[in-house]
Amino acid sequence: MDQNTLLILLIIFVALSAVAMLIQAAMLIGLFVVARKLQQAVMPIIPQVEGIVGTTRRTAERVEKHVEKIGSISTSILDTTRQQVSKIDELLTDATTRAKVQMERAEMVLDDSMTRVQETVTAVQSGVLRPIREVHGVLAGLRTFFMYLGRTGRPTVDHATADEEMFI
Repeated sequence: MDQNTLLILLIIFVALSAVAMLIQAAMLIGLFVVARKLQQAVMPIIPQVEGIVGTTRRTAERVEKHVEKIGSISTSILDTTRQQVSKIDELLTDATTRAKVQMERAEMVLDDSMTRVQETVTAVQSGVLRPIREVHGVLAGLRTFFMYLGRTGRPTVDHATADEEMFI
């Protein structure tokens, strides 16, 4: 390669670099113009956005205060609820225990009453009914005795047969 060829290649390379730089400069100028237009379009909206941001901050502060109040109130409500549930649990436990004791007492009273009723029935049977049966037996014997004495003469055939059948 001779020097002329190298010089021509160098000139072509420098020319290409210059063209690339001009294209880049044009693109930067285009970006600058677009950025300016965008800035001009956004600038009127900025005060409104700042107002919205300020309102949002104030609202967030108020909400934060309310959330703190709600949190403290709900905590106290939960504490009160826990205490009430604990009291109700104690009351139910006490009522259950008392009911069991009363049922056991009622069962003991019922058992005692049944035993006394049985003893009374036994006493009535042995003290009243037995002597009545004995008196009835004695009266039946006396009636038979008087019937035997009151009979006249010889027994009839029907009567003698009935007496024999009773003994058989």
